Amino acid sequence: MTEEMNKQENYKKTTRKNQKTESQVKGKTPIRKKAINKKETTRKSPSKRIKNENETAERSERPKRPYNRGNRGKEREENKSLNIREEKSLVQIKNEEKSLQPHIHPRKQFGFKKPTLKIIPLGGLEEIGKNITVFEYDDEIIIVDCGLEFPTDDMLGVDLVIPDFTYLERNKEKIKGMVITHGHEDHIGSIPYFLKQFDVPIYATKLTIGLIQNKLEEHKLLRSAKLVEVSAGETINFGKIKVELIRSCHSIPDSVMLAIYTPVGVVMHTGDFKIDYTPINSEMTDLTRIAEIGAKGVLALLSDSTNAERKGYTMSESTVGEVFDKLFINCKKRIVVATFASNVHRVQQIVNAAVENGRKIAICGRSMINMIETARRLGYIDAPDNLFIDIDMIKNYTDEQLVIITTGSQGETMSALTRMANGEHKKVEITPNDLVIISATPIPGNEKLVSKVIDDLMKIGAEVVYSSLADVHVSGHACQEEQKLILSLVKPKYFLPVHGEYRQLIAHADTAKKMGVPAENIFMSTNGRMLELSEDSARLTGTVPVGKILVDGLGVGDVGNVVLRDRQHLSQDGLIVIVMTMDAGSGEIVSGPDVISRGFVYVRESENLMEEVKKVVREEVQNLENQGITDWGTIKSTLKDNLRDYIFQKTKRNPMILPIIMSL
Repeated sequence: MTEEMNKQENYKKTTRKNQKTESQVKGKTPIRKKAINKKETTRKSPSKRIKNENETAERSERPKRPYNRGNRGKEREENKSLNIREEKSLVQIKNEEKSLQPHIHPRKQFGFKKPTLKIIPLGGLEEIGKNITVFEYDDEIIIVDCGLEFPTDDMLGVDLVIPDFTYLERNKEKIKGMVITHGHEDHIGSIPYFLKQFDVPIYATKLTIGLIQNKLEEHKLLRSAKLVEVSAGETINFGKIKVELIRSCHSIPDSVMLAIYTPVGVVMHTGDFKIDYTPINSEMTDLTRIAEIGAKGVLALLSDSTNAERKGYTMSESTVGEVFDKLFINCKKRIVVATFASNVHRVQQIVNAAVENGRKIAICGRSMINMIETARRLGYIDAPDNLFIDIDMIKNYTDEQLVIITTGSQGETMSALTRMANGEHKKVEITPNDLVIISATPIPGNEKLVSKVIDDLMKIGAEVVYSSLADVHVSGHACQEEQKLILSLVKPKYFLPVHGEYRQLIAHADTAKKMGVPAENIFMSTNGRMLELSEDSARLTGTVPVGKILVDGLGVGDVGNVVLRDRQHLSQDGLIVIVMTMDAGSGEIVSGPDVISRGFVYVRESENLMEEVKKVVREEVQNLENQGITDWGTIKSTLKDNLRDYIFQKTKRNPMILPIIMSL
């Protein structure tokens, strides 16, 4: 008994000695048992605490660290620079500083001592369209633009593509408003879908507001929307963030650049722009104001990269008017002009040429009608009241008295010009006595469509003038020399090329390097990648959810990759339906099988193949019956697998196979 007591006493002495040694190593005074904090006694190991930290952050919907699961290597490299003491401090910040707002990154991890400005593109990078950018500082978010993207050829049946608003949904309480740079579809097209989820004010110039109103009226959202009209030169105060609108030139009036004032510095966003010294409306880009802001110091510049690969300058819009005058004068033919509906300046020049030559104008195409009506109502198209006539009245005028302005400059399948070229338009019939002017250049991917329309028009005998033959179109985007001018005036510390495909972003980055922006201060970002800026540093950190939400009819987001894959499968190889009736008890075929082909083969010309398919089905069902398999799910799966192999062997095609089994 005494020996046992001695052992216990020695153990206590050893424990106290070890505790003392440990405290000395840490440089701390030994803590008495009565002074121990209860929270301290329940703390887990550093690794478990870090795990719990991440789980807590995820539950509170805080942004992820500046790496994701697909970037584990980078994560390990960054963690090497963090010691245990730093990780402990992060845990303490998470557990003890309850005043931190959701989605605020732990500053010590990134080296930021104060709140930073986060710039998050949700669309518009490595693509043309779907432009939307988030600017976030502390508890405030403003959104710049909210555009759509038109579907690619592989998006069968899809009408529109809109951005993923998941990040904004998670931070809904922070959103103070949305500012729109101009009225093109790739900048305003997603606003109706946005307003179905968010109730925030939208700030835009007069014409842009008018175009947004048209869209909202179609979606029955006009009454509930908060639309605020602003003008170039005005400043919108959101609180910690202020936005100044600066007059800019583009292919649509009322375009603006943005100077975004934040506690960490000024950020310039060019929107879509060009430097036109002879604009149609005499309103040049406000280079003076841009220079003034640049002289005071600009932290970062986000700039349009669409024409970053083109050297020199973009031609003035006024040059197109000179070409129109030459084509209209002394022309004895009816003139048909196809252009973008949104190019109000182009329409104005067509109006000027028509008035000068005593011609009436008829409008064709719903988007063109809506745009011209809105622009005239708001005073952006100057035309006599009796100039425009209804398309149904063109038969009352001679060819020399008419100009038809139409949509379809991109060769869209159902557009007015395409239907005219195919002889399918109900109101307009193209004849050899027509002069057709295609006042646009094909968007990449539309070249074949436009070429086919031109060929079809020429086959009818019409005279066709397009950009390869005359300067009937100029771009609304800046080329390299104009981009250099903006860079020289703004003198940004950091540069982020936006609005362009990857090759265009790279070209713009190269231009910025030539203009003296250090390579390490140029950020090649992607959609969803977060750029964090402080007064003296910037770095790409975490990512947020982004993607393409597909709109098909009234369905938003209900068409995904699986549906698209099925549609592509059906479009390429067609469908075979196997219909038969089986006895639920025995598994015997009572009726059928019948084979229905859609988009695969013409049944009447492939009777032998159809009979062979039926034979294969009967044999497979009989084999399964012999094995005692009567489960319909297994039967269907086996039939699909075996038929797929058989049909591919016979035809080298892979149609979708749909077995339908009915019970007797």
